[in-house]
Amino acid sequence: MSEPKAPTPTPAGDTYKGWLFKWTNYIKGYQRRWFVLSNGLLSYYRTQAEMGHTCRGTINLATANIAVEDSCNFVISNGGAQTYHLKASSEVERQRWITALELAKAKAVRNQAESDDSGDECPTSPPTSGQGGGARNSNSEVQSTLRTLGSKVEDLSTCNDLIAKHGSALQRSLSELEGVRLGGDTDGKIRQVTERATLFRITSNAMINACRDFLALAQAHSKRWQKALHSERDQRIRLEETLEQLAKQHNHLERAFRGATVLPLSQSNPALNSLGSAKGDASDEDDENEFFDAMEDPAGFITVPADPKYHRRSGSNISGLSAETGIDDQSLCDEQSLGSNPESPQSLEVEPVRKRRTKIPDKPNYSLNLWSIMKNCIGKELSKIPMPVNFNEPISMLQRLSEDLEYYELLDKAAKCQSSLEQLCYVAAFTVSSYSTTVHRTGKPFNPLLGETYELDRLRESGYRSLCEQVSHHPPAAAHHAISERGWTLRQEISLASKFRGKYLSIMPLGSIQCVFEKSNNHYSWKKVTTTVHNIIVGKLWIDQSGEIDVVNHRTGDCCHLKFAPYSYFSRDVARKVTGVVTDKEGKAHYVLSGTWDEKMEFSRVMQSNKGENGTEGKQKTVYQTLKAKELWKKNPLPEGAETMYYFSSLALTLNESEEGVAPTDSRRRPDQQLMEAGRWDEANAEKQRLEEKQRSVRREREREAQRAANLPEEGAEGVEIGTEASQASDESVHQDNYEAMWFERTEDVITGESMHVYKGGYWEAKDHGNWDMCPDIY
Repeated sequence: MSEPKAPTPTPAGDTYKGWLFKWTNYIKGYQRRWFVLSNGLLSYYRTQAEMGHTCRGTINLATANIAVEDSCNFVISNGGAQTYHLKASSEVERQRWITALELAKAKAVRNQAESDDSGDECPTSPPTSGQGGGARNSNSEVQSTLRTLGSKVEDLSTCNDLIAKHGSALQRSLSELEGVRLGGDTDGKIRQVTERATLFRITSNAMINACRDFLALAQAHSKRWQKALHSERDQRIRLEETLEQLAKQHNHLERAFRGATVLPLSQSNPALNSLGSAKGDASDEDDENEFFDAMEDPAGFITVPADPKYHRRSGSNISGLSAETGIDDQSLCDEQSLGSNPESPQSLEVEPVRKRRTKIPDKPNYSLNLWSIMKNCIGKELSKIPMPVNFNEPISMLQRLSEDLEYYELLDKAAKCQSSLEQLCYVAAFTVSSYSTTVHRTGKPFNPLLGETYELDRLRESGYRSLCEQVSHHPPAAAHHAISERGWTLRQEISLASKFRGKYLSIMPLGSIQCVFEKSNNHYSWKKVTTTVHNIIVGKLWIDQSGEIDVVNHRTGDCCHLKFAPYSYFSRDVARKVTGVVTDKEGKAHYVLSGTWDEKMEFSRVMQSNKGENGTEGKQKTVYQTLKAKELWKKNPLPEGAETMYYFSSLALTLNESEEGVAPTDSRRRPDQQLMEAGRWDEANAEKQRLEEKQRSVRREREREAQRAANLPEEGAEGVEIGTEASQASDESVHQDNYEAMWFERTEDVITGESMHVYKGGYWEAKDHGNWDMCPDIY
C-alpha cells in the first residue's frame, strides 16, 4: 500500500506530523490515523480535518516509554494507562518518528524539571520602582539566552546518544554482512559504508564537544556581562536621581517666583490667567509649603498660594474679606477648628475595658504558585471558584468590611462640625482612609458562608459597635451597620464582582455606603473604587486603587469629587495619589483635598477660583487660590512584626480574637479560619472543603423546598400548565439565593432611592439574653 511520505520536522524542531497505522482491535487490526507531535504531546486524529475540533487521544511523552518491535513497528506506553501500537509504512519513516519522539521526550522531561523550580526564579523587586528596569530586563535576557543555548546543547546530546545507539547497530549489521560471502565488489562497498559510518560518529562527537565548549565559554563570560550590566544600571540610576534633583530645584525656583509676584485678589485675574496657561510640575513638597502641587490631569485643576497677607488679617479685615469674596464668618472660624478640632475630654483617652491582643501566629513560609491555579480562571467570576487557604488571610470579608471603621475618629470629628462643608471634608477623608489597610494586603479574605455574621463591639472603648451579615452567596453580598454614641450611623451593602484578566485581577465593589449624622441630619452616600492586583503571572503582587468617588450630601447638595489616580511608570506624580474638590450645590469650590490613599490627606481652603487655559488642546483648568494646606488624616503605623502577620493593622490583629457571647454564626467561630491563623493550613483546607460542601447541600435543600412551594399543580391540563410556569419562575430564581437574612431586611431608602439591606434590629438584644435559637447551623 502506497503511503504519502512522512513530513520532516518544522524548522523549530517542535512539531512533527504524519500518517501512521494504529492497532485498534483484532477485528479491524491496524487503522490509518493522522499523528501530531507537539510540545511533548503525541495526539492522533482520524483525518487531518479533525485537528480543529476532535482529538482521539493524547499521550504525554515526559512519562512515556518508547520501544521498537521490528523494522516498521514500535510501541509507546505511559505505564499501562495508555499504550499505542504503531506501524510505519517503511523502516526509514519509522526511524524518523523514533528520532522525533526521543527528542520530544528529552525536552518534555527537561521542561517539567524546570517548571518545578520556576517559583524560585521570579523577580522580587517592587513594581513601583522603575529604576534599573532596563538593566534587569537585559540581565534576564542574558540568562534566557544561556538557558536556550543549554537546551540546544542538551538536544544535541540526545541526538549524539541516538547516533551512537543506531550507529552501533549499523556497524553490527555491517560486520555481519562482512561475514557473508557475497563477492569482491560487495565486500568493498560494505567496507566503504563501514568507514563512512565510523567517520559520521567521529564527526558528530566532535560537534557535540564543540557545542559544550561554547556553552562553558558563554557561562564563564556571563558573569562579566552581568557586572557590566549592573554598572550601567547604577550609572542610569545616578543620572535619574540627578535629573530629579534638578527638576525639583527648578520647580522650587519657579514656585518662589510665583509666590513673589502674586497680586491681591482684586487685581490678580491677569496673573491667574497667565499661571493657568503654564503646566505645573508635580513633586513631593514639605508640609511647610502653603499650596498644593499643580495637577497634571487635563480635566483637573491648579492651586496657587493666596496672598500671604490674608493669613495676617485682623478680625475687621476678615469681615471685609467675607463681604468681598462671599465667604461667611462662620466658615472662616471653622477653618481654625478644621486643622486641629480637638476631641472632647471624655474621648481623648478612654481606659480600655479589656486588653486586646497585639500578635497572632506568624504566617508559615510556604512556597506558593498562584499562577498554577489562576491560569484556569481567566475571564471567570472568582467568587464561584474554590480557592485553597494558601492564598487567603485569616479573616473573612465581613471582618474586612469592619476594618473600614479603623479611623472612626474622623466621623467623630465630623459629627461635631458646625459647617456641612467642613463635615464633608472629614467624611471624604474617612472614605479614603478605608483603603490604607490594602497597600500590603495581597491575601484574599475568606468568602463568608451564607448567614455568617460578624460583630465588632467597641461601645465602651470607642463609642461604636457594628454588625455584618452575609445576606447573599450568589452573587456574594454583605450588609454592614455601625452606630456610634457620638452621633453618626454608617451602613453599607457591598457585592464584589471580580475578573481575572491574565496579568492582573480586577475587583469591582458594587453597592453604596451611607453615613447619617444625627445632630445635623446630613445624609451622605458614596461608592467604592476598583481594586487591581498586579503581577499575577510573575513578580511580586502589588495593589492599586483607581477610579472616582462622589461623596454627596443629599440634604444640602454639597459634593466632594475624589479621584484616585492609577499608578503609571511614566507619571511624575507620587504613587497612589488622591485629589478632590469640595463644592456646594451651586458648584462653587470651598476646599481642595490632596494626598495619597496609603499615607495621609490634606486640605486647604479655597479663597478664589478662576478659569485658566492650559495649552493642551485648548482645555481649561480651574485655578484655585488657597490658604496653607493642613493635615486632615494620617495613617497609623503598622505594629511591630506586621510583615510576618499578613501586614495586619492593630485593629485587624484583634478581629479574630475569641470573645464570649457572640452569635454561633460569628466569623470568630469559623473552624477553617481559626486553623489557618494557627498555621495548620492542611487541616484548614480540609475543613474549608467540608464547610463548602455543607453549604452546597443546604442550598440544594433550600432550592428544593422553594421548588415544592412554587410548583402547586391542579387537576387537569390547566393545572399542569400553571405548575410548569411556576417551575420556570422558580428555575429563574435559582440564580439568586432564596434566603431571608436574620438581622437585615431589604428596603428602599427614602433619601437616595436605593434598595439595600438595612439593619432591622434585635441582634444586640439577643446577645444580652443569650438567645441564639434563630441562628442557623452553618459550621
